[in-house]
Parts: sequence; structure tokens; C-alpha cells
Amino acid sequence: MEFELNEEQLMIQKAARDFAQNELKPGVIERDEHQKFPKEQVKRLGELGFLGMMIDSKYGGGGLDTISYVLAMEEISKVDASASVIMSVNNSLVCWGLQEYGTEEQKQKYLIPLAKGEIIGAFCLSEPEAGSDATSQHTTAIDKGDHYLLNGTKNWITNGGSASTFLVMAQTDASKKHKGINALIVEKGMPGFTLGPKESKLGIRGSDTHSLMFSDVKVPKANRIGEDGFGFKFAMKTLNGGRIGIASQALGIASGAYELALAYSKERKAFGKPISEHQAIQFKLADMATEIDAARLLCFKAAWLKDNKKDYSLAASFAKVFASRVAMETTVEVVQIHGGYGYVKEYHVERLMRDAKITQIYEGTTEVQKMVISRAILG
Repeated sequence: MEFELNEEQLMIQKAARDFAQNELKPGVIERDEHQKFPKEQVKRLGELGFLGMMIDSKYGGGGLDTISYVLAMEEISKVDASASVIMSVNNSLVCWGLQEYGTEEQKQKYLIPLAKGEIIGAFCLSEPEAGSDATSQHTTAIDKGDHYLLNGTKNWITNGGSASTFLVMAQTDASKKHKGINALIVEKGMPGFTLGPKESKLGIRGSDTHSLMFSDVKVPKANRIGEDGFGFKFAMKTLNGGRIGIASQALGIASGAYELALAYSKERKAFGKPISEHQAIQFKLADMATEIDAARLLCFKAAWLKDNKKDYSLAASFAKVFASRVAMETTVEVVQIHGGYGYVKEYHVERLMRDAKITQIYEGTTEVQKMVISRAILG
């Protein structure tokens, strides 16, 4: 068993850290406050190869392993979780799903520009009545021979206003229930496809989250991913990898907050000495460091299993449920360590606390992860 990172992984980690500190950190508070999409920063992410990290180089990707992706996600998330969720969706859900299950034609047309970061994608599963219960798709795709007619609404779609390519799950045959769901590639600008208003959110306010409306959108049969009825399986398989991305995001939020608390505790004085010399603070920092390292190892294990073509679904759920809890608990404690300063924007930690909460909700809530885990361990 090897715990050391190789030279390439260390290089990726450093590149992500440098980008986060030098290009994401300036303006991150303003972007959060004004819900401003980090357009220029996302463009740079693409130029640096961070939007198609695990995609084969022949399709414009970096050809990197999942461990490198986890490392990059952690460093980006330490500074700007809005940027990292854009990166996660494009990498884990859109690009990976197309590479694994798309046709060669689909890869040439859609995957290459997505992996290069020339455009970004969105993954469209959630609906007003289909969040955790993803089998209850009310969006329909009626088979019309050489095309589908798509009707319905999707909610909470990350990159909704900025994406050019959308992977949409829709019900074609309700009598088959989840086996009648298809995954379709929908392009921005297709007639009948309209964008709902941008959601005003508690956290990750720089990412654009929208509802999408489809009214008789004509989607060619060539845009279906996989065989007829493969859509639900496609969504579940893709979300397994997405959970590694969100676990890594949670890890980054926690480790970023911890680093701020560690530095602050050495500077802030109370009762005549730095607060880092008070046992109450020392114990908080010790607990954080321990749990963050445990979360990192869970992320690495899930990533290693994925890279080695082993079943990683349970490991991904372990990583997401634990890392998201660590993110929430750590950020709350970091605000406490900062005291009154933790409650104001300029110290960054209140934003990290707000950003942490969503990691327990999207791409499978904590409760859904516990369902996955309990089913696996009970057989």
C-alpha cells in the first residue's frame, strides 16, 4: 500500500493551489456577495486543463487519474467552492459520462469541446418532485421515430445559465418505470428550451443554478446516450463518480477553513497569549486535523478503486457522507475560533460555512448515502 503522491500528482496539486490562491482568491468575496459567475476564472480552468482532467487526450482531456482530480478539487475548493462545483459537474458528470457511454459521434461533437473547456456542460436529473427519488421523472421524451419530443422541467441545475450542452434524463415509457428513462444530449438554443430565473442561494453563490423548461423540444435520436431505457442506469453510474468530486469539494472546504483557523489562532491573542496556546483551541484544531485527514483518505480510496476499475460505489458514498459532515462541523468550529471576526465576510470563514451545507445535499443527500451504505452492508 502506497501513501506517497507521485511527481505528476504533486505537480497537479501545486498548479491547482497556485491557481486558487492567485486567480480565484482575489474577488471571491465580491463574486459571492453579488452572485457573480466566475466566467474568466472558469475560462482559465479550461485553459489549464482542469475541466477535462480524467478524459483521454484523444478527446482533448488531460488523461489524468482520479487521485489527481481529488487533489485539484481540494485545492480549488479551499478558496472557491462555486468554481469547484462548476469543475466537478463538468468533469465527473458530463465529460466522464460521455466518455464512458457516448457514441464516437457524440464524443467528437460534444466531448472534445467540453474536455478542452471551450464550453461547459450541465447534468439534468432533479425535478420539482424528483430529487432524492430520481426514479420519479415527470419530464417526458416521447419517441417520434427519428427524434424525441422533450417536455418538462428540471430544477437546481448547476451551470444552468452558462452551459452549452445538457445531459437530460427523461421518461419515455412510464410503464417500465425507471427502466423507461432515457438520457438525452440537449443543446442550448434548441427551439422550446427556455431558462428559468437564477436561484438566490445560501452558499456557492458564484455558481449559476437555474430551472430549465422544455416544451416540445425536438431532440434527435442520435443524441440519446446508450440503448433505449439506459438513462436511469447512466445517471446512477455517473453520480457514483460525481460523489467523489463532491466529497473532494467538501474536503477542500474543510481543509481551507482549518488552514485559516490555524493561522488565525497563532495571531489572535487572548488573556496575554496567542489563542493557539489555550488548550480549548488546541483540542478543536486537533479534532479538525484528524477528521480532515480521515476524509482525505476516504476520498483517495474511492479514487484509487475507480482508477483500478474496481467497484467504488460504496467507497464513494463513504467519502461523501463523511467528508460533507466534516466540512459542516469544521466550518462551524472555525467560525467559533474566529469569534466576532468569523461572522464578517472579509475573513472568508462565514462563506465557507455557508458553502459547506450544500455538500450534504446535492448529488445524493446524506440520507441517500446512508441508504446506499446500509443496503451494501446488510446484503
